[in-house]
Amino acid sequence: MKRYACSLVIVVLIFHSVLNAQEKALVNTSNSAYSKLQSVNMGDVTWTKGFWADRFKVSTETMVPNMWAIYNDPNISHAFKNFEIAAGLDTGSHSGPSFHDGDYYKTLEAMASLYASTRNPKLLPMMDKAITVIGKSQRADGYIYTKAMIEQRKTGANNQFQDRLSFEAYNIGHLMTAGCIHYRATGQTTLLDIAKKAGNYLYNFYKTASPTLARNAICPSHYMGVIEMYRTTKDPRYLELAKHLIAIKGKIDDGTDDNQDRIPFLQQKKATGHAVRASYLYAGVADLYAETGNDSLLTSLNLMWDDVTQHKMYVTGGLGSLYDGTSPDGTSYNPIEVQKIHQAFGRDYQLPNFTAHNETCANIGNVLWNWRMLQITSDAKYADVMELALFNSVLSGISLDGKNFLYTNPLAQSDHLPFKQRWSKDRVPYIALSNCCPPNIVRTIAEVNNYLYSVSEKGLYFNLYGGNELHTKLADGSGIRLKQDTNYPWEGNIKITVQETGTKPYGMFFRIPGWAEHAKISLNGKVLAIANTAGSYTALNRSWKAGDVIELVLPMEAQLIESNPLVEENRNQVAVQRGPVVYCLESTDFEGKNIFDAVIPSSIVFKVTPATIGDVQVMSLEGEARLIEETNWRNKLYHPIAKHNQLTPIKLVPYFSWGNRGHSEMSVWLPLSR
Repeated sequence: MKRYACSLVIVVLIFHSVLNAQEKALVNTSNSAYSKLQSVNMGDVTWTKGFWADRFKVSTETMVPNMWAIYNDPNISHAFKNFEIAAGLDTGSHSGPSFHDGDYYKTLEAMASLYASTRNPKLLPMMDKAITVIGKSQRADGYIYTKAMIEQRKTGANNQFQDRLSFEAYNIGHLMTAGCIHYRATGQTTLLDIAKKAGNYLYNFYKTASPTLARNAICPSHYMGVIEMYRTTKDPRYLELAKHLIAIKGKIDDGTDDNQDRIPFLQQKKATGHAVRASYLYAGVADLYAETGNDSLLTSLNLMWDDVTQHKMYVTGGLGSLYDGTSPDGTSYNPIEVQKIHQAFGRDYQLPNFTAHNETCANIGNVLWNWRMLQITSDAKYADVMELALFNSVLSGISLDGKNFLYTNPLAQSDHLPFKQRWSKDRVPYIALSNCCPPNIVRTIAEVNNYLYSVSEKGLYFNLYGGNELHTKLADGSGIRLKQDTNYPWEGNIKITVQETGTKPYGMFFRIPGWAEHAKISLNGKVLAIANTAGSYTALNRSWKAGDVIELVLPMEAQLIESNPLVEENRNQVAVQRGPVVYCLESTDFEGKNIFDAVIPSSIVFKVTPATIGDVQVMSLEGEARLIEETNWRNKLYHPIAKHNQLTPIKLVPYFSWGNRGHSEMSVWLPLSR
């Protein structure tokens, strides 16, 4: 106890010191010994003009305010009302799913992130009111979970972590993350103090809990949350707890692949089970590696990443092919070993399109995981996956006006399927059964500006592109200000103008996406004779000066993409990708014809054409395809092939934009004619 007391005094002294350099970053790796890259501070990047600037404008004006209104309206979500009842400020019963608290914390995080970028003073009292009530709902020992606290007020029962399917730790994980971000954005410790009490409770709980009881913590957002608390407070107990959480993963007799705890994490060779839980687990392990440098953790992460990207990830960056299934997919000779899984990875190459699950939260988890892998390795392949998911399987989860949402993100939709799927294929304002995805995507879009740049001892890294202004400090403390002008992802020309910089030489590292063969870079009007390898960073090292202009040109030809032939549903079909954007054929643009009768010639030449969907400007692809003779499939399983076809104009739109013009059918993969 004496050792803990001394360490806590030191922690308090450190914690109340001024935040330095990149210590106000969204994911704060500024002092992480094994992270090669560090994030820039929240607020260092300001959107100016272009794609992400437009999305952020919708986030500011609609997405975040709308989500805040939903989660504070007891007639819709009851989330805030649960806190009021748990705090004794109102009477009633808990309503909503057990992860409702976490949804509210994600919404609060979105508000804090928005404040970091806009400094809108109206956001502060709104957050303050909510935080006060949240604090009053917390038990004296730090435990916080409205469902249990409301029950405790009624019965006096003092129970916690009794239900294997409880989301207590998940909720606390999002509380810890929100507390850290709120502190970095506002400088206030009100929410962080609540998170510290909850974190201390978790520390004490896990010190004595059996692995079986500790296992009652599905969807491990608390892995990321605990590490972020360590980075924020410097309290070594949080790092100790994070190590313990990974160490006990799988050390139980009745673990499941669905929860990634059938066997210990370091013995796992394949990505299995619930895709959200898996991606959150991998992101948390990457955070732990950044602090410890444990090579075993990185080895396992590499195995998981290779398995996901080579066998289990959709062309849109989506994760989780199955609504429901079995693991190990009924391939075991011992039926006792076969377990039910849901919202999960399937077997290798099992990537159905109509029934693809691809929960929006899993796709966001893919971003969170790859962002952390990028930070610890500086390998551009992780930024490629991040960008792929952001532009496609993440953005598809929200309508262009920011008000409606999808839980799942299929790659094909037909009104002729002979069954009704669990989740709506039309975006809805509130997903009553499980609304976890909407606040998750809202906070993600509010935070995209934090992913654009990283710094290291070598210089400045350009991870993602979009019109913005950057004002930050490099690792040595020297300041830099620059402006980026681009119409990316619709055009591949990116212009960077240095406005202020120090006198010391350093490098600028420009990501050349994996799809961008033959990229060119020029400096002050002169094309540089250097190799710009796709899927890597190109380094420019020099003494920079104000007025320097770097121009990056990324070829943006539309490409026909085919999948591994072992992906049964995609054999002899192609998807179309231009830059980071995957396209689809939507029935809205194919009126009077069946989209599933369209055939893409391998020789097709696409014309890039501006289009307006809703109030949003996008780039469509127009070309000439073939239309096969329509077959009457009523009460038929097989039929001789249609022998007649004709030319037909075809128009493809970005996958993320489908379903924004009313109910429609859609397909990403289309038959190929060679």
